Amino acid sequence: MPRHARPRPTNAELDILRVLWRRGPSTVREVHAELELERGAEVGYTTILKLLQIMDEKGLVTRDARARTHVYAPRVTQRATQRRLVTELVARAFGGSAHGLVMQALAAKRPTAAELEEIQRLLDAMKGERR
Repeated sequence: MPRHARPRPTNAELDILRVLWRRGPSTVREVHAELELERGAEVGYTTILKLLQIMDEKGLVTRDARARTHVYAPRVTQRATQRRLVTELVARAFGGSAHGLVMQALAAKRPTAAELEEIQRLLDAMKGERR
């Protein structure tokens, strides 16, 4: 698959990308340790290695093989990945309706006061852009 046509990451690949976005470039051992801490359960080292190799082939991560221990880094940004996933979700689940997505998201998990303030600032900014 060409690198410019990156596929949607699987759930397991998203878990690894979250670690790389948070930590920055990391070895398999570092990603493995972080995932075990997050999950509170054993995660197979070879599973993480194989997933990172697949992700490299898909163009989701880069691999620096200059050192003895390979270092992996995200090739895709968190923002771009989230935007792509949300765009697909809006199209598939909500028929293209941003309103439907927002209403379901707010009903599914009550936002904190700080989150509501941030949402309000975003809405105010969007209203200002329309004027």
